[in-house]
Amino acid sequence: MPRHEPPAPDGAPVGSIDRARDEARRAWSRRAWLGEQVRDRGPQVAIGVGLALVVLGAAGFVGVLDAVQENDDLAELDRPVLEGLAGARSPVLTTVLTAITTVSGPLVLPVVALAAALAWGLWGRQWWQASLLAGSMIASTVVSLTIKNLVARPRPPVDSQAVAGVESTYSFPSGHTIATATLLLVIGYLAWIRRPSVRSLVLWVLAVVLGIVVVALSRLYLGYHFVTDVAASVTLALAVLGGVVVVDRRRAVRAARVTAAQVGDDDEPART
Repeated sequence: MPRHEPPAPDGAPVGSIDRARDEARRAWSRRAWLGEQVRDRGPQVAIGVGLALVVLGAAGFVGVLDAVQENDDLAELDRPVLEGLAGARSPVLTTVLTAITTVSGPLVLPVVALAAALAWGLWGRQWWQASLLAGSMIASTVVSLTIKNLVARPRPPVDSQAVAGVESTYSFPSGHTIATATLLLVIGYLAWIRRPSVRSLVLWVLAVVLGIVVVALSRLYLGYHFVTDVAASVTLALAVLGGVVVVDRRRAVRAARVTAAQVGDDDEPART
């Protein structure tokens, strides 16, 4: 004789309720698993973004360098911009931009970068972030000096410089611009990645772009660099930022794997 499931209080068979409950549990488990997958793949996506920045920065630099060597494309703006800004100088603006170029120079900016790295490490107890910042500044400086000596591009004419002869190194790329861009880009990334959000990303991008533009403008206005010099510096700084992102997120991926393995080892006795 066939057996009938006892009805539940609402008239539905108990087996049906159990099956529905099991389906709900499985659906919730799948949702949680998908959420974990998204979180776990976040660093991997960031690594891809970092690699893209490296490629984009390197390609941009090659394009600017080609323009300088062929004296075409972007390099066609070098002389007109240099002459136009030299003719538009005023005592007040010259004083302000000279102060900005001094702060972003080799005597002051390294001290600022060192202070930021130490503050990150000592007060924030985040020595990894401090080492990334310091390492990126060293890398950008080495890259800049190496390219300067390899390309050996002369500075703009002395009569176009605000203070003649104050710059004795080669012109391409701009050391002030690459150092400032690297500092701002890396600090912006390290600060944003702790609490990422669209709003904070937009604010950081605006602040970083403004800082880079002001320093680059000061170098152009004072007649110490061409447009292509500062453009090349920005592309190199983007490549350095990409390298920082890759190194940082690869570490995050490894840390996540170690944590997952430890959790699995802790859960193993419970299963047995």
